[in-house]
Amino acid sequence: MNYWLVKSEPFKYSWDQFVKDGQTFWDGVRNYQARNNLKAMKKGDQVLFYHSNEGLAVVGIAKVAKEHYQDPTTDDANWVVVDLKPVKAIKTPVTLAQMKIEKRLANLSLIRQGRLSVCNVTEEEFNTILEMGGM
Repeated sequence: MNYWLVKSEPFKYSWDQFVKDGQTFWDGVRNYQARNNLKAMKKGDQVLFYHSNEGLAVVGIAKVAKEHYQDPTTDDANWVVVDLKPVKAIKTPVTLAQMKIEKRLANLSLIRQGRLSVCNVTEEEFNTILEMGGM
């Protein structure tokens, strides 16, 4: 199993809306590295849901429900989506500031490549963030 982090601006698509929808395709990725991360996702992989711009915190856990396919919002074959399903909310959201001071997260892609909207995380990083969130 692999572990990932996806970023969404809560005013555009929040964790609460995701939970209400029950499943969504993760679209709008227009960065090749983020796209390659989407292509690497496998059904059942665990995904941290991060509120960017406002909140700046991991707020939930999702899972990959369907592996990559053509992004239906564009005719450009370069871009793909995956289907994600919410699993559960993080008990206590884990902020970017908290992650930056946690030594075990020193190499976290979210910190090293802050503009990347779809990041891989290690199992240790994933578990560290869950621990920090009271899970």
